[in-house]
Amino acid sequence: MKVMKFGGTSVGSVESILSVKRIVEAEAGREPVIVVVSALGGITDKLIKTSRMAAAGDAAYEDEFREIVSRHVEMVKRVIPEFDAQMTMQRRVGELLNELKDIFQGIYLIKDLSQKTSDTIVSYGERLSSIIAAQLTGARWYDSRSFIKTEKKFSKHVLDTELTNRLVRETFGELPPLALVPGFIATDKDTGEVTNLGRGGSDYTAAIIAAALDADSLEIWTDVDGFMTADPRVISTAYTINELSYVEATELCNFGAKVVYPPTIYPVCHKNIPILIKNTFNPAGAGTVIKQTVSSPQGKAIKGISSINDTSLITVQGLGMVGVIGVNYRIFKALAKNGISVFLVSQASSENSTSIGVRNADADLACSVLTEEFAKEIEMGEISPMQVERDLATVAIVGENMKHTPGIAGKLFGTLGRNGINVIACAQGASETNISFVVDGKSLRKSLNVIHDSFFLSEYQVLNLFICGIGTVGGKLIEQIHSQRQRLMQENGLQLNVVGIADASRSMFSREGFDLSRFREELKEKGQESDTQRLRDGVIGMNIFNSVFVDCTASPDVAGIYEELLRHNISVVAANKIAASSEYENYLRLKQTARQRGVKYLFETNVGAGLPIINTINDLIHSGDKILKIEAVLSGTLNYIFNQLSADVPFSQTIRMAQQERYSEPDPRIDLSGKDVIRKLVILAREAGYRIEQGDVERHLFVPDDFFEGSLDDFWRKVPTLDADFEARRQKLEAEHKHWRFVARLDGGRASVGLMEVAPGHPFYGLEGSNNIILLTTERYREYPMMIQGYGAGADVTAAGVFADIMSIANV
Repeated sequence: MKVMKFGGTSVGSVESILSVKRIVEAEAGREPVIVVVSALGGITDKLIKTSRMAAAGDAAYEDEFREIVSRHVEMVKRVIPEFDAQMTMQRRVGELLNELKDIFQGIYLIKDLSQKTSDTIVSYGERLSSIIAAQLTGARWYDSRSFIKTEKKFSKHVLDTELTNRLVRETFGELPPLALVPGFIATDKDTGEVTNLGRGGSDYTAAIIAAALDADSLEIWTDVDGFMTADPRVISTAYTINELSYVEATELCNFGAKVVYPPTIYPVCHKNIPILIKNTFNPAGAGTVIKQTVSSPQGKAIKGISSINDTSLITVQGLGMVGVIGVNYRIFKALAKNGISVFLVSQASSENSTSIGVRNADADLACSVLTEEFAKEIEMGEISPMQVERDLATVAIVGENMKHTPGIAGKLFGTLGRNGINVIACAQGASETNISFVVDGKSLRKSLNVIHDSFFLSEYQVLNLFICGIGTVGGKLIEQIHSQRQRLMQENGLQLNVVGIADASRSMFSREGFDLSRFREELKEKGQESDTQRLRDGVIGMNIFNSVFVDCTASPDVAGIYEELLRHNISVVAANKIAASSEYENYLRLKQTARQRGVKYLFETNVGAGLPIINTINDLIHSGDKILKIEAVLSGTLNYIFNQLSADVPFSQTIRMAQQERYSEPDPRIDLSGKDVIRKLVILAREAGYRIEQGDVERHLFVPDDFFEGSLDDFWRKVPTLDADFEARRQKLEAEHKHWRFVARLDGGRASVGLMEVAPGHPFYGLEGSNNIILLTTERYREYPMMIQGYGAGADVTAAGVFADIMSIANV
């Protein structure tokens, strides 16, 4: 024999209730079945709303009541087509609705709604749905009010288990092939007044009957495929859990997973009756089985994540509590007397404070009750006035495999900390099946996502990217991400999700990400007008987990928001050199902030585009080496210019060519002035451990200072005047078999940049095109310096370098 319960959504529409008929008839042909049904979906809420409107003297309650009538009458018409059967059912439904109408009219006249009357009103939902379902399925109808009995404790109705079990066994002594029972409703054992088992109580009704009759199984049919690893409305990658133990299911239910009403599990657990959660709208789905022991004890440590976004934390605190016996007894006694449920307790080992988690609706009463209980101690200063923090959220991670597994709590809180989520209170029992913690309500979505991702409950590890700047480098980066995205998901389990894109004037944000094949069109269509402040607010305001801000601009304003982003636990990857080469104090502050917040500030492409220069320097230093000297050709633009210079190609034309090939900045004077190389040298020197400002670098330039004054057009008009001089010098250089290289040098803490003539045999001599080269002389590489050489300019290699920094944050 089995018990099958169908929820409000399962009987809420014509299509769903007909599906229930098919499911039930198929099972009844195999073994006796008892079916428990809820009210039609949404009816219980409508009954409560209508009664409150009537009590408030709002005549519009009649419109609400007419909707209730219409819903049931229409349901009967459509699911019971046979005329005589339909007329009989309409009369029975009509009788109940007339009773309900009279009750509403009485409430409206006296403008009072007692708990007794309210309990009677809500019982009509199940009474109506159950007689319709019984007629539809051909089941024998039983009135649960005759055998589900409650008693009053602490102003609440609780089940009288012993009496109920006896009455259930008596009622179903001779079991028909198919029986049907209204869920949720009950009666008081002493007064006979209508009561109920609480919202969601139909699950409980089914469990009570299953346990009393020693059923083979209990099936809960709902509108989801079973227990999910997390709320799918918050986490799109949440998936159905195949198996749960009773303990795991109970923990998840108590912390907000609304698949099963929490009290449901105990009666069947006590009798070792398995629970199967199934989807009425997907009956072929496997669902979730809840049983004593799961078949894969070596599975994932965490089975699921649940949450309550309706939390207030009340803290009882004071030095007068230390060593005093009975303080917690008084706290919980006072709350219990007033019917206040506590779902989380956190106490310091010093006994100086105890924090309790309650629903927001109970916070004021709980605070008042505790203030009254400890009035004397508060007056004497032994205990501080009660502190209430509202609008918080409680999150629980659940899994029996957490038992005796070291590092779970460390990983949990480390993950939260790296994402800037502050834990206000936490609790873990010795059973080790549940770790619960309280966070600000605004951090709930982020907390759930980062935990789901971190503990591999998600199919993919997710990195959420904000890309600022979609010019040559930024555009190439997005193209590279788009082309590699599927491979990274399949081979590395990494999903790169571009959730923000911005250019100089527009920005757009979406948690779901964007279609990277047409990102420019989307930015034009969906983007909002933007500036640096709006960009900052958009990135921080999204409050999304595992987030990385990627700066592919050369904007000082964008560089100016790095510190705030890092403080909000957003990693920064910068192709923009401005921040790392700014005042040393700012550079140091950014590095320290990233370290303190557990995020990354990476700028490998600031020097040498995609060449691994900064990472190599860091690896050398971290392994105990010391950088003694740096010699480098760091400007791919200038190297290109001097490599292209010939008798046929004058100096001014090489500058034009560098701009056309997009090697130079839009204003090539930035390259010619050596500013770019100076910034790069400053960054390398700082990473090598030297405190250097841009002003400390000696400059030996090859273009007169007055060429850097005036407009860019003025520069283009004047620069051909340098061609003759450069050609004469070039011919002399050629005769000596030498080449020009613009070299950056750090030696003994002194930094300089300047044009250098290099002879054959020098490592810089054969440097081609826009390549960069760097020589690192260290204590270990003193006689033969380490050399790094390769493309040092170009959108593709720079974008690839930025991509590599992003991948290093993902640890892939």
